[in-house]
Amino acid sequence: MRLNEGSLTPLYQQLMEDIKYAIEDGKYQPEEKIPSEPELSELYSVSRITVRRAVDELCAQGYLVKKQGKGTFVGRAKLQRKLPGNNTMSFTDVCRLNGKVHSVRMLTCQEVPARQDEIKFLNLEPGSKLLYIQRLHMADGVPIQLENNFYPLDRFAFLRQEDLEHNSLLQILRERHGINTCNTSDTTVEIVRASPEYAQLLDVPVGEPLFYMNIYFLDYNGQPLFVGRQYIVGKRYVLHI
Repeated sequence: MRLNEGSLTPLYQQLMEDIKYAIEDGKYQPEEKIPSEPELSELYSVSRITVRRAVDELCAQGYLVKKQGKGTFVGRAKLQRKLPGNNTMSFTDVCRLNGKVHSVRMLTCQEVPARQDEIKFLNLEPGSKLLYIQRLHMADGVPIQLENNFYPLDRFAFLRQEDLEHNSLLQILRERHGINTCNTSDTTVEIVRASPEYAQLLDVPVGEPLFYMNIYFLDYNGQPLFVGRQYIVGKRYVLHI
């Protein structure tokens, strides 16, 4: 295999794209070892420096994983999800559609004061309280998303009595309480860096890039329900817009 030395695209980027295509095309399977750097250098007729840069970039993006003393392996398949639109899909359903097992760790369930944007969106009185529920979502045991949801306390106090570690929260709202959710057009996505606290929970290095999604949930009648502020490990997740 030879790369195009006359292209304006740097050789390491060409190599990255070729390896990514091989992964996406199934030539290299998740958690399979790929050729070593010397082997890739010979295979593509490029320098070891070019190979190392391409491999390091792919590791940073989550496509590859280096294991000390063992080599470089294809990373676990990323979760694929369409960016929230008119319909809400639970994380349980996302995992099921991706062939993964979903699990949840309950972290926090407590009363907190409503912030200004929450008061405005939820039509609350100043000084109102919210029920803050924080959960860690995992796929095949790997942390993916830190969920922070804020519910009007007077309407959603019943969630304190629900088993939120073994059941889909959206399914509980829909099937047990007749509350159907959809997303508003106000969903925003930013890139932020993992704080020490969030890095530990999500099992990533401090400063790891995370998707930060701020979501204002409505019911199907257009009435405000709750606010979600989610942190998602970028290299383990693909959002389709």
